[in-house]
Amino acid sequence: MGIKAATVREILAKSEGYLAERGIDSPRLSAQLLVAKALEMDRLGLILAMDRPLIPDELDAVRPLIARRGRGEPTAYILGEREFYGLDFTVTPATLIPRPETELVIDRARELFPDGALTRFADLGAGSGCLAVTLATLFPVAQGLALDQSGAALEVARQNAVRHAVADRLAFVEADFAALPPCDGGYDLIVSNPPYVSVAEYRECSREVRDFEPLSALVPGESGLEAVPVVARAASAALRPGGWLLVEIGWKQGPDAARLLTEAGFADVAVRRDLAGCDRVVEGRKP
Repeated sequence: MGIKAATVREILAKSEGYLAERGIDSPRLSAQLLVAKALEMDRLGLILAMDRPLIPDELDAVRPLIARRGRGEPTAYILGEREFYGLDFTVTPATLIPRPETELVIDRARELFPDGALTRFADLGAGSGCLAVTLATLFPVAQGLALDQSGAALEVARQNAVRHAVADRLAFVEADFAALPPCDGGYDLIVSNPPYVSVAEYRECSREVRDFEPLSALVPGESGLEAVPVVARAASAALRPGGWLLVEIGWKQGPDAARLLTEAGFADVAVRRDLAGCDRVVEGRKP
């Protein structure tokens, strides 16, 4: 990438234009975040330094980051982290990038377990650990289990648990959903953000998703619903009576997902919508 800017302001403008020409979403924000990383600044520091000249070594640090973004690589993978529920999480191509919509799972858990009443939970398909680590942070007496079939993803989850000082209260298990280990007395809560993208939907995903995020964490099968009954059966066996299951789902999967939880024996089954009005979480209580 041929950037020959003299100041922070100029390199930001040229980087934004370069990304916009290549159809990159949010080119200004991407440019700001990546230039800030290259210059080892935060965004506020970047804004305050707009007229500062850049030395050649700094330009050399900026160019490869902007070039990677121009090829479609997600900003979160280039930065190596993403914010979720007010916490910064390490992410790698072995993990999905946490999405704001997934925060609804945490919101609902806080509503179901007010005053820190959660003591035992499991996260099925933990990925980066954003759900498990956030729950452990918000519920300081809770013990949790993070399960994922990807050892590489679990290693990232472990790093995030250490980063947020909750590793002593989380166990990590490399296994599929059906192999969820039991706990004495049963779990109070099981959460899951399983693969739920259908094959047809995957074909319509952006190249950032298709070319860079792990396929196994996105597509469970033709319909996108294949993981839900597996999670529901595992949770039904492992929850204590009165315990809750919260599962993230696709934007039009609510009725089918609710039926699958009902067939697995759950009571009080409901579908929660996100801020955009889309189906996002299906929940049920073990009788």
